[in-house]
Amino acid sequence: MIMTQQTKWGQFGTLITVFFFWGFIAASNDILIPVFKKAFALTQMQSQFVSFAFYIAYTVGSIVYLLISKAIGKDLLNSLGYKNGIALGLIISAIGTLLFYPAANLGSFTLMISGLFIVALGFSLQQIAANPLAVVMGDPKTGSQRLSMAGGINNFGTTIGPLLVSFTIFGSVSAANTTANIASVKIPYLILGIAFLLVAFFLKGSSIPNKIELEQLVDIENGENDKSIHRKSALHYPQLWLGMIGIFVYVGVEVATASNLPEYLMQKHGISTEKVAPYISLYWASLMIGRWTSSVGAFSLSNGIKDILKFLMPYIAFAVFLIVNTIAQHDVSPFYVYGFVIAIMIIGDVLSKGSPAKMLLLFSLFGVIALLIGMFTTGKVSVFAFVSVGLFCSTLWPCIFTLAVAGLGKHTNQGSSLLIMMIMGGGIVSLIQGYVASDHLFGIQYSYIVGVLCFVYLAFYAIRVQAILRAQGINYDVQGGVAH
Repeated sequence: MIMTQQTKWGQFGTLITVFFFWGFIAASNDILIPVFKKAFALTQMQSQFVSFAFYIAYTVGSIVYLLISKAIGKDLLNSLGYKNGIALGLIISAIGTLLFYPAANLGSFTLMISGLFIVALGFSLQQIAANPLAVVMGDPKTGSQRLSMAGGINNFGTTIGPLLVSFTIFGSVSAANTTANIASVKIPYLILGIAFLLVAFFLKGSSIPNKIELEQLVDIENGENDKSIHRKSALHYPQLWLGMIGIFVYVGVEVATASNLPEYLMQKHGISTEKVAPYISLYWASLMIGRWTSSVGAFSLSNGIKDILKFLMPYIAFAVFLIVNTIAQHDVSPFYVYGFVIAIMIIGDVLSKGSPAKMLLLFSLFGVIALLIGMFTTGKVSVFAFVSVGLFCSTLWPCIFTLAVAGLGKHTNQGSSLLIMMIMGGGIVSLIQGYVASDHLFGIQYSYIVGVLCFVYLAFYAIRVQAILRAQGINYDVQGGVAH
């Protein structure tokens, strides 16, 4: 039975390489936004089309996935294979990086965001396949911890991505030379394209399974509850469609907070474009900090050692941020105080007591408080309040994803693709915040009210989904299956 299955660390270690790429590209977009805004004379809302093009591709990719599945009369991944699906997604992403070369030479904003769209289109197929694989590569009860661990690798990519892309753009040319800056973008993305192809080739020869038995998930989640197993489609499960809205607003607040952060730093703190990288790096490192912490539960360790690691892992992750930024020759001394903010995240992790719903509720409330502090204070307090949103978003993806697909059984692939579709929230919410950030409306600082509304919905979902799952015979609190 899968409930006694040990984590297949060899396969899992290979799988998480793709999680790194997702993070590297996504966070690098936050460096491209202010550069493109300056180079192409864009408004704040127009600059957010970088995020919009990238994240709307997930929706398009998911729709294409569902249409192909319907056309062939069976799930595409079950026909193509999970490993093959990830490899194909990497090849599609590699094609997208090729557009950066002509786009940079021509100075075309349209071609730039078209390249990002195709990169993310490949990512959508990778995500549809990789997330369920991470859940079933061991005991499904610890699936969310494996997703958190994979997310931690993702956020190692988000931590170093802004630094490397910023160095490529600003390291050898003047910040005022926007033409040179645009041209310098093509090199890192061509290198990434080569890396995508190499990893695709490596994955094809790996032991990652092409087929998984999703019906096994139902056995451990709800004791083969017939009400759940025999529903006609994934959308007949309220935990899923409410979770789809949850993914939309979660990715929305996560991305919009970061993508609007450079403009906030420039307007309110006078930090120039070429110097925002360490702040963006800290934001995404905050997600790494939280995910490294919550991934401790995936290991077969004694409770005492796990308790110790829950306090050590966040500061080890924070040390990684400090080290990579020191190597990048940034002054990290202003960031030391952030260690006290991390302590708040640790308290929330402890209070969650192993429940994904409780963690979702607590961290959503922390997110509301952080954004309100950022909106109504000034100086470094406001900066670190906005940055700390990364900490409180850190474990929301595995919590929402785990709760949303709980009990779906044979509909898990369909549910996964529908959840991936809602990643478009990252682009749409960013556009909304970019619009309300205009000076004649809310202004950049108060535009973060958009994020507050997102977190309020997530708190509602955390409360509502518990009742929905219990009605289906699923109770993670009792099983202790999703400990963080």
